[in-house]
Amino acid sequence: MLRVTVSGDAEHRADLLAAEEPLEIRVDGSPLTVTMRTPGDDIDLAAGFLFTEGLLPRLDEVDEIRMCDQNVAAVTLKPGRTLASGPDPEAAARNFLTTSACGVCGKDSVEAIRTRSAFDVAADPVRVTPAVLAGLPDRLRDAQRVFSRTGGLHAAGLFTPDGTLLVLREDVGRHNAVDKVAGWALRADLLPLAGHVLLVSGRASFELAQKAVMIGVPVLAAVSAPSSLAASLAEETGLTLVGFLRGTTMNVYAGAQRVTAADAPLGYPAG
Repeated sequence: MLRVTVSGDAEHRADLLAAEEPLEIRVDGSPLTVTMRTPGDDIDLAAGFLFTEGLLPRLDEVDEIRMCDQNVAAVTLKPGRTLASGPDPEAAARNFLTTSACGVCGKDSVEAIRTRSAFDVAADPVRVTPAVLAGLPDRLRDAQRVFSRTGGLHAAGLFTPDGTLLVLREDVGRHNAVDKVAGWALRADLLPLAGHVLLVSGRASFELAQKAVMIGVPVLAAVSAPSSLAASLAEETGLTLVGFLRGTTMNVYAGAQRVTAADAPLGYPAG
């Protein structure tokens, strides 16, 4: 690439770019969807996508997930099992190109993007201190090996309430990064992820809030802003939604009872 300064100086330099390639997910031989993603953890991505979209209620419905080649994930269901939408994968209304920027682009109605979770996030009693939350972005950034070299990836990290990082996934698509975490947890038999915090490196969109609820995460934190629909979904489901998590401040848009200062929930009197 050519490095150019405002003074007009220019020099050729080598540069590393984040990889972006299509991944086709096939179910029992039928194409379901194509998503633009960063290669890596593709089996987790396929499993996580199917689960967070409500198409796969349990991993025991699956006989095998394997990579046919570097850009095709083949999902084989057990005999007699079908996707939650019915026997025809095309009925999932997801047989379209999903860009790395949007995970709900192909949904054809507002109702279609609301997927009901099997987990009651509102009942989760976990609390996380502001100090722990404030330290999570640095821990996430320190663990982003690919981002440090390319600067072009989103990240999703799963943390314990004391700030211990359990898993981190990177991708050009923020929804893919979360699906990779979801697939990791699904395959490790860790769902629901009660008592955990999911941190995303960008904004908190509706799709990310919904995916958090689908995997039973009670706290979703984002370095940037949430959307209005994400905040509405958080209120509706009992999800704690934290945005603008930068430095020593943060905004809590829903579920403030989980964000604690000492022994008292923020916004409530002690005693």
